[in-house]
Amino acid sequence: MCGIAVIASGIRINLSSLDPNFISPVPLLELQTSFSVDDIKGVLRRRGPDSLGCKKVLLRSGGSSLPGGKQDAVAFVEDEAPSEGKDSHMDGAAAKEFIRELQFIGATLQLRGINPIVQPLVDISGNILVYNGNTWRLSHYQHGEIFGGIQMSSDSNDTEIFMQHLGLCCSHVSSPYNKIHTSGERQSSVPELLSRIKGPWALIYWQSSSRILWFGRDAFGRRSLLVHWPTKEDPRFLLSSVSPHASVHESSEFADGGGIAKIDFWEELPCGVYSLSIGASGTGEDLIGEVLRHDWTDPKLKELITWERTSIQPKPEDLCASRQKVYSRKKDSPLTPSILMEPKLASTDCILTSLPHRVMIALQESIMRRTAFNTIYQATSVDCTNKCNTPVAVLFSGGLDSMILAALLDKCMDAKYEIDLLNVSFDGPFAPDRVSARAGLKELQKIAPSRRWKLVEIDADLLKLTSETKHVMSLINPARTYMDLNIGIALWLAASGDGCLQDETGNDDTCDSVKYKSAARILLVGSGADEQCAGYGRHRTKYRNGSWLGLNDEMKLDMQRIWKRNLGRDDRCIADNGKEARFPFLDEDVIRILLDIPLWEIADLDQPIGIGDKKILREVAHLLGLSEAASLPKRAIQFGSRIARESNRKNFGSNRAANQASAGSVTIDGNNS
Repeated sequence: MCGIAVIASGIRINLSSLDPNFISPVPLLELQTSFSVDDIKGVLRRRGPDSLGCKKVLLRSGGSSLPGGKQDAVAFVEDEAPSEGKDSHMDGAAAKEFIRELQFIGATLQLRGINPIVQPLVDISGNILVYNGNTWRLSHYQHGEIFGGIQMSSDSNDTEIFMQHLGLCCSHVSSPYNKIHTSGERQSSVPELLSRIKGPWALIYWQSSSRILWFGRDAFGRRSLLVHWPTKEDPRFLLSSVSPHASVHESSEFADGGGIAKIDFWEELPCGVYSLSIGASGTGEDLIGEVLRHDWTDPKLKELITWERTSIQPKPEDLCASRQKVYSRKKDSPLTPSILMEPKLASTDCILTSLPHRVMIALQESIMRRTAFNTIYQATSVDCTNKCNTPVAVLFSGGLDSMILAALLDKCMDAKYEIDLLNVSFDGPFAPDRVSARAGLKELQKIAPSRRWKLVEIDADLLKLTSETKHVMSLINPARTYMDLNIGIALWLAASGDGCLQDETGNDDTCDSVKYKSAARILLVGSGADEQCAGYGRHRTKYRNGSWLGLNDEMKLDMQRIWKRNLGRDDRCIADNGKEARFPFLDEDVIRILLDIPLWEIADLDQPIGIGDKKILREVAHLLGLSEAASLPKRAIQFGSRIARESNRKNFGSNRAANQASAGSVTIDGNNS
């Protein structure tokens, strides 16, 4: 996980292609802001504690030039110290010129490669990259090909390799302020390269030769990237993985009447690839940047984004046959670990071609991609006797999704490694998620007795989390409902891994607990399972009101807005602990497999809760020997941990009053935060 940002100052931004009504504000020479560059560095450093770097690109319009006499030239300046001392020695003209700049900031959580990396990266051509994403070698699965199609060895760092391939890209952006730069041979464009990359990513890339700033996030929004489009109050253009605390709670000094809350400063950048082409205006005095959004070029990726399922409405005989298959499969014995680990199971000519098997194998390979040992950075060799022998943890409620992730993770990792199961409760041992987590631990110990499982019980009292709540408010920004805050606090605390361990047998709830803090930097999260497998209560409602077509439309809507409603918020809350969230259910291959399966095989909402919802995943759980977890009903983290109940009592007086006010969707008053 990394934290990335860019601050563009002194450039008039043209957003007409995105918003025809946008009026570009005039850049201010002396800009007062509610937060500093150091504030941004501070929040990014929490995401990337291993290194922090900063680079500046100083821009000049065509009317003047830097040493060398080149029009529209650029220069790099290390931002190693506060700039006040340097600027104080400049004359007025120089200060006016140097206000036009791009400032790149990158903080790194090292998770791959054998050498430490410091962002931003700068190549010999003057290109600059700050990158937050994952590309990794797939061991025997794809023979050294990262799943974006770029060759990479097992000890390479994905950011360095990615930088090399970006440097080979040409520019195909046409702008009145920036002429097209082409070469003799056909080269990939930046959008073409990014369309081929599978997995989560967000990036900011300065293409020096064409004076284009590229930025964007993957098609499903699995990595956070916030944007501030220029306003009269703050005409800068900013991108950041997370908002500084000050940009949430302070008011603007420039607003008419002096009272616009800065909570509206940021917004989630919609998924996609964007370019900001920078050039001189017709007068040659101003610098103008035109923002364009680019289409994805990979046909297979476009299919996933449109989320079109071919088989939606079953015939009566289809439903009858499906239910009979489920009954028959439940009588089958679970697969053995040796069978599960065979790569040939993914082959279409394998005898195990049942739909649950296909989903299980796709999930297994998704987890393998995200946890293979050569994807985990180790500054020193691993000591198996070391107490910190836990590279991967699971966000763990003991429910269906987290139990499947834990059981498959066991199949993908050597038994010498421990696995932390992170569980948060706001009602001690009585919260539903704590009860199911302890039961889930016992079931995991039965199917994987050689694994050392650690159930990390993280207890919290909402009334005592005053400063922590304010901090999480800045993390969830621009989300701002009580539901967002409740989920954010629960995720933030769980990701910290700071709790206690009970008796490892799980048999004695009265035994003394031992303080423990998980050192795992990778956290598997079950996001995407409910959206793709009809796990929410509203899916059942839509099915009752609109039958199969209504259900499919609701699931499609969920998948196409998950970037805005869930993933950006969750990424920011988890990453603030120096941890990286990885989402196996949102792997491109898993999404493809689930879309290829008829909807009535995914869910059968005529069946009771705990049977028909997420039917396909319940069958996967049976295959893994998780018969108890297979029948558990869906429980959202805010209810399972009981933070929603405590929040309702704190902010509305009672659960009843909160329900009458539809508390989950109520926007938080800054005075109550």
